[in-house]
Amino acid sequence: MKAPVINFDNKSAGDIELDDEIFGMPVRRDLLSRAINWQLAKRQAGTHAAKERWEVSGTKKKPFKQKGTGGARQGTLRAPQMRGGGIVFGPRPHSHAFSLPKKVRKLALRTALSSKQADGKLIIVDNASLTDPKTGVLAKQLGKLGWGTTLVIDGAQVNENFARAARNIHGLDVLPQIGANVYDILRRDTLVLTKDAVQQLQERLK
Repeated sequence: MKAPVINFDNKSAGDIELDDEIFGMPVRRDLLSRAINWQLAKRQAGTHAAKERWEVSGTKKKPFKQKGTGGARQGTLRAPQMRGGGIVFGPRPHSHAFSLPKKVRKLALRTALSSKQADGKLIIVDNASLTDPKTGVLAKQLGKLGWGTTLVIDGAQVNENFARAARNIHGLDVLPQIGANVYDILRRDTLVLTKDAVQQLQERLK
């Protein structure tokens, strides 16, 4: 399929051919869900922990005598039933990550790109570069375009001036092609790809 190419001044810059197997697939929500859950699980720190009875600091002395108190016998203040004692089977530091086949990850990324194309939220630009890292200049251009929250994916490297200018704009993310992922594509309203990004993504996802 053919798609129009524009620049950040909203002027036409020709057309580009998009691979139907990457940008024209049927949207499978199950694949998108699996990919997002996989990404978010990997991001979890997994540092939550609770002290068990052997980790709680305190005396090892028997809190009171065995008999004659009218209460249940106790051997230590660090037992789980005592106030301030240890936790039974509490959370321990561990990784939440799980494996997802490479074929599924690739298919999910192709589906995410296709969903943006199907919704009319995929924009192709000739390049994403600025001569000066001026946030005000870029913000003014984006305001005229009316894209809303936006993810811009460039080629192998992001233009440094463009990245610096975009850093202070709320709702604007900039990634190189190798960083393209399902979660970031779907969390923003508009997906903007440069011509270099389109070419490299098509080579990567074939």
